Amino acid sequence: MHEKKIAESLHPLERAVLPNVSRATLVTDIVKKTDLQEVEVIRALQWLENKSLVSVEKTEKELVLLDKNGIFYLENGLPERRFLESIKKEAYSMKEIMEIASLESDELNSCIGLLKGKAAVLLEKGKVRITDNGLKILEKEMLEEIFLKRLSQGLDKHTLKDENKFAYDNLSRRKGVIQTKTIKSVTASITEIGKKVSSVKISKTFIDSLSSSMIKDGSFQGKDFRRYDVSINVPKINAGRKHFVNQAVRYIKQIWLDLGFKEMEGNHVQTSFWDLDALFVPQDHPARDVQDTFYIKDPKYGKLPKAFESKVREVHENGGDTGSLGWGYKWSPEIAKENLLRTHTTVLSAQTISKLKMEDLPAKFFSVKKVYRNESLGWKSLFEFIQVEGIVIDPDANFKHLKGYLKNFFAKMGFPDVRLRPGHFPYTEPSVEVDVFHPIKKQWIEFGGSGIFRPELTKPLLGTEVPVLAWGLGMERTIMQYYGITDIRDLYKNDMKQLREIPFWMR
Repeated sequence: MHEKKIAESLHPLERAVLPNVSRATLVTDIVKKTDLQEVEVIRALQWLENKSLVSVEKTEKELVLLDKNGIFYLENGLPERRFLESIKKEAYSMKEIMEIASLESDELNSCIGLLKGKAAVLLEKGKVRITDNGLKILEKEMLEEIFLKRLSQGLDKHTLKDENKFAYDNLSRRKGVIQTKTIKSVTASITEIGKKVSSVKISKTFIDSLSSSMIKDGSFQGKDFRRYDVSINVPKINAGRKHFVNQAVRYIKQIWLDLGFKEMEGNHVQTSFWDLDALFVPQDHPARDVQDTFYIKDPKYGKLPKAFESKVREVHENGGDTGSLGWGYKWSPEIAKENLLRTHTTVLSAQTISKLKMEDLPAKFFSVKKVYRNESLGWKSLFEFIQVEGIVIDPDANFKHLKGYLKNFFAKMGFPDVRLRPGHFPYTEPSVEVDVFHPIKKQWIEFGGSGIFRPELTKPLLGTEVPVLAWGLGMERTIMQYYGITDIRDLYKNDMKQLREIPFWMR
C-alpha cells in the first residue's frame, strides 16, 4: 500500500510524466509524448527524483555544427573543388575563374594558396591550369567534404578521430564554415519503486484541489482527493530580519528601559569641549592625539557654551570651587573648540547632566551608540564600535549601587559573574575596570570601565556636587560569545550566509 499512497500524492504533471519514463529517456521525447512544455516536464522530473521514483542525469556535449557558409559548401561544393572544376578542360585567368566558379575574392585567394600547396595548379602567362595532381584530387572526395556531410546532424567535438580532427582544424580556420555549440541534455530513468507507483491505477474521479464552487454544489462528495506529501523537500525561504547586531542593541536598550532609565541622544560630531574638557580630561592628555582621535577638517571649530566655558576653564587651571588643585596649566579655548568624532558616549552624559536641575533628581540615563577611535583594525579592535553608556544621578547613590546595576545588566546578557577591579580614568574617582567571567573560555575578560564622576566634572555642569554613577561598556565584546564569533570584525562583514544562518538574539 506504500506505492498507492505515493501515487495518490503525485501532482498532475508527475502523473503525466512518470508512465513515459523508461531507461535513459530524453526530456525532448517525454515532451513529444505528453504534449507538455519542456519546463513542466523538467519540474515534474525534479519532484519525481525527490521521491526516488526516477533518477535524472544532466550531460553537456560540445557539438560541431555547420555554419552559414558550411551549409552552402555542402550544397554547392567547396571553393577549391569549384575552382578545379572550372579549369578542368582549359586554363583561365583569375577573373574568369572567379565568375565561372562563383567565388568571392577572399575564397579565390585562399584557393590559390591552398591548391598551389598541393601542387594541383600552375600559373602560366596570367592563366591558371590544372595539373595531373589536381585531376587526381577531383576524382575522390576530400576529407573536408566528407567531414561536412557528417556534420548535418552534428558531431561531438571530443570524440573526433584523427582524420576528422584534421578536417576540423582546416575548416575552423575558414570564416563561417563550422561552429561549436554546447548542447545540454537531460535524461531520466525510472527506478524500481517508480515502476510500482506507475502501475497504480488512479480513480477517474480523483480531485487535485477543492474549489469554492465544488463546495457550493457538493460535487466533491464521494470522490477521492490527492494526498498531501508533507515530507517532500521544499525551497528554503529566507525571511527578512533585522541585522543580528541591531537585535542585540534593541535587547540591551530594553534592559535599561525596564530598570527605569531614559535614553540619551546626541550628535556624532562634538567639540573637544564636551567630549574631553567637560570631563576633566587635560588638554595634553594622550587621548587627544590624532593617533587616537578623528578630528574634523571642515568645519575645524565649533562653538563653546558660554554658560560653562569659564567654570570648566577654572577647574582645569586651578580646580575652581571643587577643592581640587586642577591640572595647573593655562587652558586653551582654541583646543576646546576643535571638532571631532565622539570618542565615547560619556560626552552625552556630560551634556545630559548640564541640562538637569536639582528638582530633576534622582535621574537615570543610558545610551547605546556608536563611538569612534583612531585604532588599527584587528581581530579584537574596531575604529567604529558601539558603547553602552549609563549614569545615575542621585544624592543617595554609592558604590554598592554601581556594582548592583552592572551585575544586573551582565546577568541579563548571560554573564552572572562580575568583578570590579581598580583602574584609572580622568573623570571618575573611584575608577574601576569591569570584568566578567567567560563561561566558555573560563577566564575573566575586561568589558569596560566605570566609577563615580569626580566633582571637577559634576560641579561645573550641575552647579553642585552630587554622586553620579557612570559606566561605559564595549557592546561588541559583550555579544560575541552568544553568536559564537571570535573575530570582532565578523560582526560587521555583511556575509549573506552568516546573516541568514546566525541565530536570533533570544536571551
